[in-house]
Amino acid sequence: MKADLRGAGVRDLGSEGSSRASDRASLRRTNLGLVLRLLRDAGPRPRTQIAEETGLPKATITNLVGELVERGLVREGEAERLGSVGRPSRTVEIDGRTICGIGLEINVDYLSLIALDLRGETVVERHTPFDARGSEPDAVLDRMAEAIDEARETLSARGVHPVAVTVGAPGVIGMDTGVVSYASNIGWREVAVTEGLRTRLGPGLPPIRLENDAKLGAVAEYLVVAEADIHDLIYVTGERGVGGGIISDGRLLRGSAGFAGEIGHMPLDPTGQPCSCGRRGCWETMVGLSALLRLAAPSDDPVHDPTVDLEQRLAELRRRADSGDAATRAALEQIADGLALGLALLVDVLNPRAIVLGGYFAHFGDYLVDRVRGELSSRVMAPEAGRCDVIPSTLGFSAAARGGACLALDRVYQDPSVISAIGG
Repeated sequence: MKADLRGAGVRDLGSEGSSRASDRASLRRTNLGLVLRLLRDAGPRPRTQIAEETGLPKATITNLVGELVERGLVREGEAERLGSVGRPSRTVEIDGRTICGIGLEINVDYLSLIALDLRGETVVERHTPFDARGSEPDAVLDRMAEAIDEARETLSARGVHPVAVTVGAPGVIGMDTGVVSYASNIGWREVAVTEGLRTRLGPGLPPIRLENDAKLGAVAEYLVVAEADIHDLIYVTGERGVGGGIISDGRLLRGSAGFAGEIGHMPLDPTGQPCSCGRRGCWETMVGLSALLRLAAPSDDPVHDPTVDLEQRLAELRRRADSGDAATRAALEQIADGLALGLALLVDVLNPRAIVLGGYFAHFGDYLVDRVRGELSSRVMAPEAGRCDVIPSTLGFSAAARGGACLALDRVYQDPSVISAIGG
């Protein structure tokens, strides 16, 4: 029986679709990727079990595994006995400690970078306060390029080679063009991100691509909750704006033009606060970070200072809430009610198994989640909110960069032959 590789639709997000194995070389690349993804998704196993689950001959599996070992992508693991008699077989497991994928997120208040090796372990991680909205796009691209260069130097010193870079940005992006068409919260229009970074970083840069930050966060969160057999979720991230990523049956929902998940600008209160998009009462004006800060503290309070690390400012608000500060507690209650209003609409339309609250929402999860759950139960049409649970993210502000690193590594999982044999 072949292994259940459900979820690979998200993990294989970077692929352009399976290439037709029209010749022996492309067939071999296809089979190498099949074996590598099986080991990633189903864990270490003996060659005989790999053959059974892929449907490939044992001799073919032996050759494929040998090639993956030569490329440093898998290694021999523990001996495992299949059945009650016979010699134990050695398992094969993911290796890939000398390669990594880099994910880089730019947001209103910070820049975040994570490099993951093929096993998903963190090799480099940086989180830097940065006022992107108050800076010109060229200055932002300069800082992003510096962050990538610094990471590459660190990785090189450790003998780790980046195979690709994924950049996460807020707003409407063009995957094919590498252009941020419109990102109201950082004031960008038609900013050529990938071209700008290639120009700044020069030759030798690994492949680089652009993706929406919330979609990358959804990918990272799905890889966490899929172990609990959750394959339909909405990821909602609380930043200055509010972004969303939708996973349906284990696959990222993009929509016909790639804009699915632009939930922050749902017009829920037409007479409400002005939004950066030019309209009034968008959902993010009710529950985004700016709303929390506005409700919790006067404008001259240090928690509004963009030069102070966001997590430090949130820690201060958390301290106030824990100490019983009335303004902070009231602000969080209002945020929870606004969250429930928008989430109820999404649950009625999409019927997810889970909603994952990321960004600053996760930071205040114990103040928000129970109240949101209660409000959802009363607002959603389906009984018990359609079996939808609300859970705080365990990844916090690292989700988008982590999802980007996973997407960068997908290049290897689709075609392991892009990695040369060790010593080759």
